[in-house]
Amino acid sequence: MAAAAAHADRSPAPQAAGPVAIVAGAGRLPLLIAAALDAVGRPCRVLAIRGFADPATRRRADATVDLLDVRGALDILCGWHPAGVTLAGAVARPSPAALLNTLAAYRNRETLRSLASGGDDHLLRGVLALLEEHGLQVLGVRDLAPGLMAPVGRLGALGPDAAAEASVAAGRALLASLSPHDVGQAAVVASRRVLAVEGPEGTDRMLDRARALSRRPFGLGRAPAAMVLVKRAKDGQDLRVDLPAIGPRTVKRAAQAGCIGIAVGAGDTLVLDRAETAALADRLGLFLLGLPPDPPEPAP
Repeated sequence: MAAAAAHADRSPAPQAAGPVAIVAGAGRLPLLIAAALDAVGRPCRVLAIRGFADPATRRRADATVDLLDVRGALDILCGWHPAGVTLAGAVARPSPAALLNTLAAYRNRETLRSLASGGDDHLLRGVLALLEEHGLQVLGVRDLAPGLMAPVGRLGALGPDAAAEASVAAGRALLASLSPHDVGQAAVVASRRVLAVEGPEGTDRMLDRARALSRRPFGLGRAPAAMVLVKRAKDGQDLRVDLPAIGPRTVKRAAQAGCIGIAVGAGDTLVLDRAETAALADRLGLFLLGLPPDPPEPAP
């Protein structure tokens, strides 16, 4: 498959002038990015999305906006004259009806219908285009806080054995083959048996499915040998706005599902609270591994 360099990460280097604008959804990521920028003396401003941003993020925020108030959000962002904008934290995907009813006065209905009816990748591309149409440069976490990304190699004390390495290789090949399709970024594999592939429900619920499938009946049996979680970005994925991520909760859920380890794409996967994540993996007996980029395909 194509090397990780083929992932769509088209953002230029951050500019020196102006603050970085962080559009903040749920979770700790917006504050982790803000802390990384503060540590290097780079100014930033936070635009919290009402109903999604955590209380701590809302206290740090310079402004708050409703999810579907696109005009208001653009007015605020353009008024800040930022050097770049980054989208950080989770938000629930609104229904097509909500998008159409709220934004019809702002963009034409046919464009909105297309935007709302596509997959998540289609929606994210539409958001990026909207920001760029208004002269806003979109930056990614890798531009602003590269220390949050998974490195190559072990993140904890444990490493995979030969059987686990085979599971990791199978999961990696599976996800690479699924890259052209708008599906999830993770899979649970035991040897060469695929137990679950992530869909729109996310990694946590995929792990619940894997637990139920692998421990029948009633989720009480033994998990298959060499069961691992593999997570990586899709080839062609725009890493400015859509990064795979793991954290302590991922480790806990993977252990509950019966996994003996987690392998993620190095350089394209966020590791939230890395020290805590690695310590929990060690405590629960899971290896935590950053995978190097795929080698380039040989020339024809």
